[in-house]
Amino acid sequence: MQQGQRPAGVKNEAFPEKTMIFGLFRKKNNNQAIVDRQYAALTAAARMPEIYQRLNVPDTVMGRFEMLSIAMILFFRRTRASGTSGQEIAQEIVDAFFQDIDYSIRELGIGDNSVPKRMKKLAGMFYGRLEAYSKAMDTGDAEALAVALTRNIYPESSAPADMSGLAGWMIAAEAHLSAIAEEEIATGSAALPPVATPPVTWPPVD
Repeated sequence: MQQGQRPAGVKNEAFPEKTMIFGLFRKKNNNQAIVDRQYAALTAAARMPEIYQRLNVPDTVMGRFEMLSIAMILFFRRTRASGTSGQEIAQEIVDAFFQDIDYSIRELGIGDNSVPKRMKKLAGMFYGRLEAYSKAMDTGDAEALAVALTRNIYPESSAPADMSGLAGWMIAAEAHLSAIAEEEIATGSAALPPVATPPVTWPPVD
């Protein structure tokens, strides 16, 4: 997905209920270089080949949407404990994520009349995942997280792939992000960890 451009001041009609949340920070141009750097780091992490080769995520349009969503969710959860500037950056990054999706849909030739409906559906999917993954991660329940991942990544499969490796990576990534300094958040330098060799299971096997 390539981040698209929307003229300043134009509301996101695809999900107007989010406009006040995300649009509030759009005019804070001082954050733009930081947001661009952090967004690029998160999208690069979501595209790590090892995720698709070893963690059973399908390398498809929807598989990449799932991983981009996970990267955004992990960063969003980390910045809950940050100061105001870190939370503002996180809001702008999620806003950029939705603009990116909007742009990609239009690049695929989807008619303007269909874009808002598709965007509303994808926004609902993202927030549903945020809620489901957060519920499991807040309690450290890797099994429940793997179940939620399976449900979302393989919704119609009668023999879905094992998502325990991805669940383990997400839990390890959250621990990694929790340990980084606030300066890394404030400068847009936070990075997600690579996929371990072999993939992490959680809890770790002795």
